[in-house]
Amino acid sequence: MDISSFLDPAAVRVLSQASSKKRLFHELAETAHTVYGIDSAEAVDALQERESLGPTGVGHGVALPHARLENLDRVVGVFIKLEKPLDFDSIDRQPVDLIFGLFAPKDSGVEHLKALATVSRTLRDEAICAKLRANDAPATLHAIMTESQASKAA
Repeated sequence: MDISSFLDPAAVRVLSQASSKKRLFHELAETAHTVYGIDSAEAVDALQERESLGPTGVGHGVALPHARLENLDRVVGVFIKLEKPLDFDSIDRQPVDLIFGLFAPKDSGVEHLKALATVSRTLRDEAICAKLRANDAPATLHAIMTESQASKAA
């Protein structure tokens, strides 16, 4: 599964900061609403519900909040880079600055897990994270996220 199949270039944003995890979830949901037509209130609620099961901060400044939603027909993603890292209750207790929000249909099953694994694998790569942190243009960030995948598949 390629990140380009579920990350629209318009769903990549750079924010100076987010005041809280809840505010970050609102930013993810608002972007998902604008780009994919997702109900933003439902998205925020679903992200918070999933987060209550355990933090989605996976370490090394990366968070992968995700949720399953009604009325969604495919897996979609939103990528946010924060200029000022946010405390996210990550497993390594480090603040996060690279956030990939994933939204999947309620009954997506394996597709959701494949997308999550693809993003996780990509953002575990230190070189990719260094490139993401060194750039601020959303188009460049999208290219880094999607090209890294393409080069590994080749």
